[in-house]
Amino acid sequence: MPAPNAVQPPAAAPVTVPFLDRDHSILAFNERVLDWAHRPDVPLLERLRFLCIVSSNLDEFFEVRAAPHLTALQNNDRKGLYTVESFTALAAAAHELVDRQYALYNDDLMPTFEKHGIKIVSHGERHLAQRRWVKDYFEREVRPLLIPVGLDPAHPFPQVANKSLNFIVRLSGRDAFGRENDIAIVKVPRVLPRLIRMPDKVSDHKTLFVSLSSVIRAHLAELFPGREVGQFSQFRVTRHSDLAVDEDDVQNLRTALRQGLQHRHYGQAVRLEVSAGCSEHLSSFLLKQFNLPAQALYRVHGPVNLVRLTQLVDLVDEPRLRFAPYKPCYPVQLMPGQSFFDQLTQGDVLIHQPFESFDGVLAFLREAVNDPQVLAIKQTIYRTGADSALMDLLREAVRRGKEVTAVVELKARFDEEANINWAEMLESIGAQVVYGVVGLKTHAKMLLVTRREGRQLRRYAHLSTGNYNPRTARLYTDLSYLTADPLLTADIENVFVHLASQSRLPRLNRLWLAPFHLHRKLIEKIDALGAAAAQGQPARIVAKMNALTDEALMLALVRAGQRGVKIDLIVRGACMLPAQLPGITANIRVRSVIGRFLEHSRVFYFRCADQEDLYLSSADWMNRNMLRRVELAWPVTDAALRQRIIDECLVAYLHDGLDAWDLGPDGTYTRVGSGDRQPGHGAQAALMDRYGAREGAGDEASWI
Repeated sequence: MPAPNAVQPPAAAPVTVPFLDRDHSILAFNERVLDWAHRPDVPLLERLRFLCIVSSNLDEFFEVRAAPHLTALQNNDRKGLYTVESFTALAAAAHELVDRQYALYNDDLMPTFEKHGIKIVSHGERHLAQRRWVKDYFEREVRPLLIPVGLDPAHPFPQVANKSLNFIVRLSGRDAFGRENDIAIVKVPRVLPRLIRMPDKVSDHKTLFVSLSSVIRAHLAELFPGREVGQFSQFRVTRHSDLAVDEDDVQNLRTALRQGLQHRHYGQAVRLEVSAGCSEHLSSFLLKQFNLPAQALYRVHGPVNLVRLTQLVDLVDEPRLRFAPYKPCYPVQLMPGQSFFDQLTQGDVLIHQPFESFDGVLAFLREAVNDPQVLAIKQTIYRTGADSALMDLLREAVRRGKEVTAVVELKARFDEEANINWAEMLESIGAQVVYGVVGLKTHAKMLLVTRREGRQLRRYAHLSTGNYNPRTARLYTDLSYLTADPLLTADIENVFVHLASQSRLPRLNRLWLAPFHLHRKLIEKIDALGAAAAQGQPARIVAKMNALTDEALMLALVRAGQRGVKIDLIVRGACMLPAQLPGITANIRVRSVIGRFLEHSRVFYFRCADQEDLYLSSADWMNRNMLRRVELAWPVTDAALRQRIIDECLVAYLHDGLDAWDLGPDGTYTRVGSGDRQPGHGAQAALMDRYGAREGAGDEASWI
């Protein structure tokens, strides 16, 4: 069923709004993440972890966002959203961010690690005993997996996989057949660890490592007997990796996606990383092979894949260099040992993750699986991970004879393979598996349990702002909502029926559903507050989300602000709406909070005089979420729960004096507490203290 037409704002904005650039806003978000790697109050291993997070984010940025800009450059496009100028500006910003990363890595982090007796030892720094150990490791573990490829007409440039480590080598002399082919490529298998800890016998009582690239570099000559190795460099190419499948033109979406996954690693090249010392001859040769312009070349002073340095974080056993362990408490509203079904008949339950444990959600599903009175379980699956206790419970539910329906989103970016595997597993044991609606992604997070109670059937549900992955539920802030509200659960049942049958959706009682109602309802809500403010009534909007890029919603906010509504937006990542712009957004403040945990919850608060409404949602305020995805927003009708969400998710973040950044009218972010202002308390730290006091220390958690 096609998505409905885009909602148009009721009236044109009184002035032109100079929206900020989305891609530059994404890079600005990563600048804020990188700040954590600079902060002296952050433990050293965690600083390195945040540096790696930035590299991981940049990888995804290039894989998903860079190709249209690059294509515009190659086509010499000068008009439109993607142009020669947009590519040039974006490349300059990305280069600056990467340069900052490696400067921090070389000038601050690595010297500080060395002060703690932890070091990645280069070939030139290794003494004789260490070199002997490295040579033995190379011969035993590495060399058997390497096959150098000399380039000639019979051996063209090999296929190089996305983000893989490789070496390019320039050789002198002649090969075994008397030819002067001078370029060879060495592809490094992904199965090899990128960091290897040297044993105590050669570590001089320190924690010493060697990088795989250094091991190979030191023994390149041995891979080419009879030839002399001259110039060489490690290199890594990033490729466009967003799968594109024409759903209207395929018979089987699952099969088409699986075939597409085979080609993902070899898509259009968009970035080339080489060692800083790579010669012009070799870098030019590589740029030509990958059809890339000079601006796509990144010369780095260190490993070409900083992401893999997360291995160092995992390999170093130094608790003092990590965050103090944090263990979430069991959800405070739940009574251990008491049936969920009994508790939910008394009222709704809120779980604030990761401060409260996701185990409460698993316990709800586990009870449903084990309860003989439960007849059916329906659930959406977006990202559950490759190893999921939740999926094991669904499998057990099928084994116990319950009707299990899983709406599996096969197109969840970079989780396609895991979701295909789960879909095939569930189908093979008899679950009903559907893939949502053609042309839309099912991003809503909902779980519905139908239970026989006497002569009637009663429904119980779980909704979430964005998590059914037990691992990331420990690392992301999200809100889980358990309810037996008959109106809300009836809505959820109708949405599941709609997704499975694609029949017409009946009028919903409480849910706002994208792509049908959510966009329109939000704009209507914002405009209604603007009208009330124009009549002299106090009006307030506070909205917390991951991204704000939808033009119609931004224009609605501008209209409301100009009519007197006081608006605070807590936007973690990309935000295209400039704040505090005189005459345009003077009543709108925007802040971003970057904490130990990844901010992920979506909360929308509207107040007019004494009337307040609060919605939780799976959707960011982006055009794709509003018009090209199945998303939910639902009201919190319980006054106590509503106040708890206001206090913990809105007020605390508006008063964050440690991890918050305020957006200015020119698109720049200023960290709260910088300059003459003294830093205050962080919202996440306060919530950890509040909930941690209930449970005590436990497993470590931070977001990557």
